Amino acid sequence: MQTPSSKTSTSKATNISWHQASIDRNSIAQKRGHNSTILWFTGLSGSGKSTLANAVNAKLFEMGLTSYVLDGDNIRHGLCKDLGFSDADREENIRRIGEVAKLFLDAGIIVLTAFVSPFKADRSKARNLVNESDFLEIYCAADLQSCEKRDPKGLYAKARSGEIKDFTGISSPYEEPLDPDIRVDTASVKVEDCVNIIINKLIKLQIIPK
Repeated sequence: MQTPSSKTSTSKATNISWHQASIDRNSIAQKRGHNSTILWFTGLSGSGKSTLANAVNAKLFEMGLTSYVLDGDNIRHGLCKDLGFSDADREENIRRIGEVAKLFLDAGIIVLTAFVSPFKADRSKARNLVNESDFLEIYCAADLQSCEKRDPKGLYAKARSGEIKDFTGISSPYEEPLDPDIRVDTASVKVEDCVNIIINKLIKLQIIPK
């Protein structure tokens, strides 16, 4: 895994250095019987990111594996509660999540992130924090019409009425992944079938055992 010292630092802090952990990822993987990775779920609001991420997490738990879900709304209650939904705040939100996910990766945990993360550049920055093989972009490819029809939180209705500004898909763009590692049609495919697609991919990549 790449460390801050492997890239040009932009930190305002000085006189700091990266300390290597006493137990490395390989040792943790051997002990636990599986590798760590970042599963980055992206898609419109209402596309099923959180539902799918938590369903995959439940399956991994059932298999006796160590995993954790970083959910967009949950993160905004604490770590990112100072951020709004402007383009600049969205960028900072994803930057923070990328760094947190990197720490989970180093801890030997399969970390699942469920964020709209609408901009390609921000998703690329998150991917570039780690080795290419440590990041799987999972596109929950439900179309806008399906997401708006679901509207589980009533957000699209508020966005249409002008009550919510900078809402992705309505007044703010969503840049669709052109070549995601995994694409699941969450508008028409059952959750359990989407889970199986992802689990089978993890097995194929030898991240988790059969």
